[in-house]
Amino acid sequence: MSASVLFDTPGPRARARYRLAGGIGAVLTLGILAAAIWKLASLGQLDGDKWEPFLTAQVWTEYLIPGLRNTLLAAAISIALAFVFGLLLGLGRLSHHAWIRIPVSAFVEFFRAVPVLIMMYFAYQIFIQFHDMPGDLKPLLGVIVGLTFYNSSVLAELVRSGVHALPNGQREAGLSIGLTRQQTVNRILLPQALTAMLPGIVGQLVIVLKDSALGTAITYPELLNQANNAASANSNYVPMLFIAAVIYIVINYSLTVLANRLERRLLGRGRAVVHPATDAATVGIVPVDDVAHEDVMLGQPHHH
Repeated sequence: MSASVLFDTPGPRARARYRLAGGIGAVLTLGILAAAIWKLASLGQLDGDKWEPFLTAQVWTEYLIPGLRNTLLAAAISIALAFVFGLLLGLGRLSHHAWIRIPVSAFVEFFRAVPVLIMMYFAYQIFIQFHDMPGDLKPLLGVIVGLTFYNSSVLAELVRSGVHALPNGQREAGLSIGLTRQQTVNRILLPQALTAMLPGIVGQLVIVLKDSALGTAITYPELLNQANNAASANSNYVPMLFIAAVIYIVINYSLTVLANRLERRLLGRGRAVVHPATDAATVGIVPVDDVAHEDVMLGQPHHH
């Protein structure tokens, strides 16, 4: 649906108002930014000596690099577990047996709605009760449980939406050759949905990495936590948080570029691509060539 169907195309006066409002917003933003920089400079947070610790190995080897390693560790384990459980939960939501579908759907909807931080707190409080468990392992498990429960629910919704968004001919073709409904989902629909979900899955990595910073609330020594510790040791909170933000931006931007390349590659092959929404909870399918797409998915050559 084009935008003109939803609202009238702005005329010259409306466009002029939009430009004026945009210009005013830009000026206000720059003014606020300049005032913040001036205030930080007046407090000495931008002095050269505040940046000198980054020229030494101690800040990197004792704080930032270990924090980054812990962030990547928690994110890697969480996304691996979330993918496995998300696939199983997605299949459960697609089940034709109500005794499977209804409880799984309730599980998915519940953990999509609960904030990740609450799940981390809850899991951490449970692990604290295990006195034989190493102390440094409890925060890691708390972070992993919170991220896994939330992201597996999100990925389950991606699986369900991706399968339902495929052309009906796919399902009918499987049933026509004697496959059961579940076999049709497992052997025909699910492989196509997973291929289309790849950009969405990679995009979900960005969310996992960002949410891992919540682990600082349960004393997990991830990047943000370590940056705070380094800032306390060197009395340079603003420069330290700025460097931590740059590290997050570089990693997340790299993942975003990877997701965009996967999307372009799939589009070039005539595949449908699942686009994650802001929280990756809702999806849409963009067919490139409906006829060729359906023929390719059914294993039939398409003749122009």
